[in-house]
Amino acid sequence: MSTSEINKLNKAMKETNDKRLYERYLAVRLHLEGHSFAEISRLLGLVRQTISLYWQGYQEKGLEGLFMKHSPGKPPRLNEEQLDQLAELLISKQPVDVGFEARYTWTLPLIASWIEREFDIIYSVRGVSKVLKRSGFSFTKATYTLAKADQEAQTAFRDVTFPELKRKLGDGAIDHLLFEDESMIRAYQALQYSWFPRGQQRKVKTYGRHEGAKLFGAINYETGQVHHREEEIADLSAWIRFLSDLLKAYPTGKIVMILDNSRIHHAAGLRAFLQEHPRLQLVFLPPYSPELNLMEGVWKWLKSDVINNVFFSKFYRIRLHVTAFMKRLNKHPMQTIDRLLVRL
Repeated sequence: MSTSEINKLNKAMKETNDKRLYERYLAVRLHLEGHSFAEISRLLGLVRQTISLYWQGYQEKGLEGLFMKHSPGKPPRLNEEQLDQLAELLISKQPVDVGFEARYTWTLPLIASWIEREFDIIYSVRGVSKVLKRSGFSFTKATYTLAKADQEAQTAFRDVTFPELKRKLGDGAIDHLLFEDESMIRAYQALQYSWFPRGQQRKVKTYGRHEGAKLFGAINYETGQVHHREEEIADLSAWIRFLSDLLKAYPTGKIVMILDNSRIHHAAGLRAFLQEHPRLQLVFLPPYSPELNLMEGVWKWLKSDVINNVFFSKFYRIRLHVTAFMKRLNKHPMQTIDRLLVRL
């Protein structure tokens, strides 16, 4: 691994505003750091051949070799029979049904992976999008914002509070910087938009009891490591059990935890626990600011990949898939860092 080469790539990544060029720099940097093409493919949602071409271009011409006018490897078109198979797949199957473990929503990278696996034809994410639109599929997603948010307080957290915490982390005054949050997972969770024939609607069958569990979670800002605990009720006792888990996970050093203002986080009964463990410090976010809590991003990712658009008839299956998702994140922390931890 060449430190000077990686430094040049990091500098180029900071200076470019081109998302596709940034992706090429990142792919090359990951390979220089020892990741295989297959690992980078999974991390970035690109096919191995594309990453190989990026690497080849870099070896031949350095950074200049990554300036490509078009995406490499222009794919051949799917024939009518293959298009019909793809349409049938998106209508009647979920990713988990065809070998994508703990995935329940079709995304463009997943569809590209399936096409390559089944037909040995390589498509970019943009190419898959064009194919789906030509085939009568559409994709739309809405988002929410909280009207009561205090923008001045949020700006102060972004510009003052959080930079100061990062400075202390770099100086060694803080050893572990975590973001914490809770989430409710139900046997039926939510319906989200996904690729489906225009004018039609995916139907998710439900029956039986609608069980659920409360999840406590924390993500390490520096390493991307995610910790979680399942509880039936999100009360003070459960909250303290999760804090105890984190103290065991980080047996030494100062821990600073950033979290929201939910009732249990301010419970009077928590004071004795914090006094007993002075190396644990809580830093509260401005009210109504979920977008500043990086653990919120983990929950959205979990629900998108595992929970939404599916009904679990047995509650233990939810737990199995949540655990599988968390293991996947912790196996590839670079993916978590690149997806979530660059937000602040």
